[in-house]
Amino acid sequence: MRNDYEFVDGTRLSSVIEALIFASEEPIPGSKIREIIVDNEEQIEITEETVSDFVDKLNERYDENGLSFRIQALGGGYTFVTQKKYHYWLSIFQHENAYRKLSQSAIESLAIVAYRQPITKPEVDQIRGVDSGYILRQLMEKALIEVSGRADSPGKPLLYRTTKHFLRHFGINSVDELPKPREIDEILKDDDMAEHRQLLMERQLMMEEMNDEDEEVTKEDVAEELLTEYQEKKAVRESEEHEEVEEEQAQPENENEERETNEEE
Repeated sequence: MRNDYEFVDGTRLSSVIEALIFASEEPIPGSKIREIIVDNEEQIEITEETVSDFVDKLNERYDENGLSFRIQALGGGYTFVTQKKYHYWLSIFQHENAYRKLSQSAIESLAIVAYRQPITKPEVDQIRGVDSGYILRQLMEKALIEVSGRADSPGKPLLYRTTKHFLRHFGINSVDELPKPREIDEILKDDDMAEHRQLLMERQLMMEEMNDEDEEVTKEDVAEELLTEYQEKKAVRESEEHEEVEEEQAQPENENEERETNEEE
């Protein structure tokens, strides 16, 4: 790379930036990369823009060499990600994607927090219609939400918000990139989706009362039962619609037969 500073030991600045991003367990901000380099090398002064430029150059090099990964800005910092065209092969290897690791009730509660944050547990309970304490604790254990303070309302309830890990988990830079409520409304207006959601709600309390020991097995059983019930209801509805169509098609034929009979008489 052009203008790539070389340290005394022959190490290049671009390689140092690459190594810091690679070694960091969390997305590392450009300001932190700059701080580490400037504080430990007196002969160099760089800015966050310089770090960004080198990240762009590193990605150009990855693309030129046909590598499967690149550096991406996520959750307020830089991290390595696999390019999208390889996600299919990773899904085969992992056998499940990020969404399937969360239960339906967890996804629902997480969505409420994401769109209404900061929000209290009583507010989440009111929207969902059931107690959400257990689900919120699960989401905190997965580092998807965190406590951001206390509300000014009576009792000073805790306020919850999404975390930087939430952004990385769903591959976005900010909650502004989430689907707009009107886009979700269009999906939920679909009859099949509305019926499926109703079935999920009917099983929700059952799933939340499961103990930790039997949770995984029982969830699979309930999910299978739910899917079977949904498919049966859908099959019945389609059968009824098919019968109605056949009756409508048969009606003109019956009228013709009656007319022919009357003419013969």
